[in-house]
Amino acid sequence: MPTDDTDPFSHEVLENPIPFHTALRDAGPVVHLTRHDVYAFARYEQVHAALVDWQGFQSAAGVGLSNFRYEKPWRPPSLLLEADPPRHDAPRRVLSAVLGPRALRRLRAGWLADAEALLDEVLAGGDEFDAVPSLAEAFPLRVFPDAVGIGKHGRENLLPYGDFLFNAFGPHNDLVAAAAPRAGELASWVNDRCGRDALSDDGFGARIWAAADRGEITHEQAPLVVRSLLSAGVDTTVHALSAVLYAIATAPQEWERLRAQPSLARVAFDEAVRWESPVQTFFRTATTDVRVAGHVIPEGTKILMFLGSANRDPRRWTDPDVFDLSRDPSGHVGFGMGLHQCVGQHVARLEAEALLTALASRVRTIELAGPTVRHHNNTLRAWESMPLRVRR
Repeated sequence: MPTDDTDPFSHEVLENPIPFHTALRDAGPVVHLTRHDVYAFARYEQVHAALVDWQGFQSAAGVGLSNFRYEKPWRPPSLLLEADPPRHDAPRRVLSAVLGPRALRRLRAGWLADAEALLDEVLAGGDEFDAVPSLAEAFPLRVFPDAVGIGKHGRENLLPYGDFLFNAFGPHNDLVAAAAPRAGELASWVNDRCGRDALSDDGFGARIWAAADRGEITHEQAPLVVRSLLSAGVDTTVHALSAVLYAIATAPQEWERLRAQPSLARVAFDEAVRWESPVQTFFRTATTDVRVAGHVIPEGTKILMFLGSANRDPRRWTDPDVFDLSRDPSGHVGFGMGLHQCVGQHVARLEAEALLTALASRVRTIELAGPTVRHHNNTLRAWESMPLRVRR
């Protein structure tokens, strides 16, 4: 089996993972990463197969480097992300219903109006702005907590909480250490928002508690299901929106195509998620000795799936490094795959559709106005700053 001693969580790799991903794919279908003693899947075929094989590659031992078989998790495990059937099934059914098409239809008009209002506010300040705080962060924090049903006070805690959560899926490096002093405070704030009394009567959270009243999940499970929304529903969307904004700013011909055909907004979002992969990695744990491409993954060991690498695997995609709106991006693994696939992905698509539609109706050209700055995170392909210049 090929080996590699690179640390995938080093700042060099987090700044630009593409060369490392290319080397991993070229090395073989399975690579032993000796630095952390885990097995890497970087090609699309193996990543996809592992994502859909929950029996062979479990999530219940944690989707980070920490192995819950031997280590106590820092917080109660997620009923969606860190559980397998049958424990996973009822919470998944409830959340899928809560975030279903009917709920999103009710939100659509309001979110489109909110996006238009936000764009008007941003453009009133001039034709140059930083798209990360002004749009990618501002819009999800404007609409998503309202949809969940949490109050406006303290919403600024959602981003640092999510940042720590996704950092904690990696090793205990400097990124985890820097955020650790606030981790308890942030987790406590989020947990307090998940109780029935902290939620409005008409949001996603209230519907989750109503499902508990009907016996579809237990009342002990209800706050953990609400927490899943607040844990995974903000940072991932922020960086996915940043990805699509960067894509259209650096591919002017694709922006022209989107302006001419605004119905491509959701295609643009999914292509950006494939191209940039805001969620770069997730772990699984082998439930038995599993043979993959002639190699044996020992029982109880961790597998690191490189979603970002799979989404740029030339064995699966034509010209994978190109952002292309003529491509059918369906099948990308940026939202996972199988029964653990992101249950809130359609919410993120609606947020992107609203923001891109509002932008297309107001702006003729978009370009970078200065150097971009990455935000390093052990799991996320994230942004700190993205100066844009527009012409109306």
